[in-house]
Amino acid sequence: MKKNTYSYIGISFIVLIFGIWVVNELGVKFGKSDLVEIGPVPKFELTDQDGKKITDKDYLGKAYVVEFFFSTCPSICPIMNRNMLTLQDEYYGNPEFGVASITINPEYDTSKVLKEHADKLGVKHYNWHFLTGKRDYIFNLAKEFKLYAGQDPNAPGGFEHSGMFALVDKEGNIRCRKDSLGNPIMYYDGLSDDGVKAIKEDIKKLLEE
Repeated sequence: MKKNTYSYIGISFIVLIFGIWVVNELGVKFGKSDLVEIGPVPKFELTDQDGKKITDKDYLGKAYVVEFFFSTCPSICPIMNRNMLTLQDEYYGNPEFGVASITINPEYDTSKVLKEHADKLGVKHYNWHFLTGKRDYIFNLAKEFKLYAGQDPNAPGGFEHSGMFALVDKEGNIRCRKDSLGNPIMYYDGLSDDGVKAIKEDIKKLLEE
């Protein structure tokens, strides 16, 4: 009788430990995180650095970051590139992570130029696509994202654009955290350490959903 009791206790302990592991490792996958859902990502179809057609549907099943930039930008883009590389290093090798870097100077930023730019930066993640297309199409896409992009001869490099990153979940919805007042921040500051830290934490939440 005593032997059976000890066996029962041992089995119960193993089940308890396994249950704790499941909660810690897999529990968050049973539901959505606390990130706010802003709305569906705008539909798009562009060409990447390898000359391949890429659409928003190619990112389904991935948590990914969207930025608007151009390769000859002399001001904020190098900072954005560096911070995006930080995200690549954090999630390198994870097939459920991706990046969409969309040029706002497509006449210069051909697939070939973007390939050279990606190689120079040290881009290694296979889900990081540098995307080009028609300028009007891209400017309209930026407007749909509510991330400013426009041509300005007085701006450094001849273009102005937002330094913010958009975060998209695996189902194609733009997501974000709330600020200290409980309001959605909408987008993440791609130029600041705090913004990169925040989006890094929130990518992890989306990957665990």
